Amino acid sequence: MDTNYNRKNRRKYSLKAPIVLVTKYRKQLLKGIIMETDKDPIHFLISHDTTDSICEIVKRIKQETTYRLWQKHSLLLSKHDWKRKIFCSDGYFPCSIGEISFATIQRYIETQG
Repeated sequence: MDTNYNRKNRRKYSLKAPIVLVTKYRKQLLKGIIMETDKDPIHFLISHDTTDSICEIVKRIKQETTYRLWQKHSLLLSKHDWKRKIFCSDGYFPCSIGEISFATIQRYIETQG
């Protein structure tokens, strides 16, 4: 069990969630860019505050990722017939890791792909 707790005001917590995102149309655009990908899903393990919503965190990750990738690789991405600047699909998969150790989840993410 993870004993590294965060402390703020009157709360003590350890919230971690693995998140899986998929590229739009499941295109394999990340080959050679990111090591821990499983064909097209992108795996994250995040630690978050009790006041943060997973939905808002995922929204922010998608916004930042899309913005930065389109800034750096607009020529490559525009070849895929996207009329709007989109990179990730609409859905996502968050999951609570509960009592599973951080190291177990980290090993799982590293072995994807």
